[in-house]
Amino acid sequence: MNLLAPEGWKALLSRYSHIVLVANSEAVDLERLRSELPETALYVFFNKVYKVLDEPFAGHAVLVVRSGVMGANIVHRREVGDVLRFFAGDDFLGVINIRVSPEENFSEESRFKDAKARHLDLTQMLGDLYPAGRIATSGFAMALWLADLKLPGKILLAGFSAKRSEKWKVFDVHDWTFEQIFLRLFARMGSISMMGGVDASPYSALAKRFPDVPPIEIAMTAAEVLSERLHNANGQIDRLMSVTKSIRAVENFFRRFKPKTRKERFLEKSKG
Repeated sequence: MNLLAPEGWKALLSRYSHIVLVANSEAVDLERLRSELPETALYVFFNKVYKVLDEPFAGHAVLVVRSGVMGANIVHRREVGDVLRFFAGDDFLGVINIRVSPEENFSEESRFKDAKARHLDLTQMLGDLYPAGRIATSGFAMALWLADLKLPGKILLAGFSAKRSEKWKVFDVHDWTFEQIFLRLFARMGSISMMGGVDASPYSALAKRFPDVPPIEIAMTAAEVLSERLHNANGQIDRLMSVTKSIRAVENFFRRFKPKTRKERFLEKSKG
């Protein structure tokens, strides 16, 4: 495995004025980013970049590839060629294959074709930090790691909205609420910057309108209202669960006949 020490990563990344983490999200506006940032910016893309790129990317770039139990996801899904076709030339730093939990395994450098591949183990960094039973997203893990490196360049998150859309899923294995709270606190401390409609607090206007009210009172009032709305929403969810009970029973019956995935077969074989 090609594992660099923190000093090696700092030497590699300190040459860039900005490090832009580009989420696979509809909230990303690459044209705006390219027009507002200098050519010395490094763009960090993640996994299935064809979600945000329509043509090869011309600029400094690096591809972060997430691992699973079978190795890098784009490797075992045979998507390496589909993803790497968007990058070429000396401005492409190559692949960073990351893992964030002990169950995830790296893929060898040779599995990424001709791309330079480095490996980054973030399991210890996230072990005691992330909520138990959930797994950090690649973007969150990289944002936290980059902030801890104390690089001279600015760290900018683009499209980190954590919102579900008709086009892309928001997987429930991640704790999106925790990540958004953490990243927004990081942004307000000045460790990172965020673009995509999430960097400004919608409650800042309340503090201006009620300057004599302590911030904790505003926060408690907001939490009270949100709690009531969540309680009402849960009531509607319970009603929907009751109405769709028969539909889910039929779905679960036919799901038993669905062929096992390559990942499921791999796990069964490894346990055996």
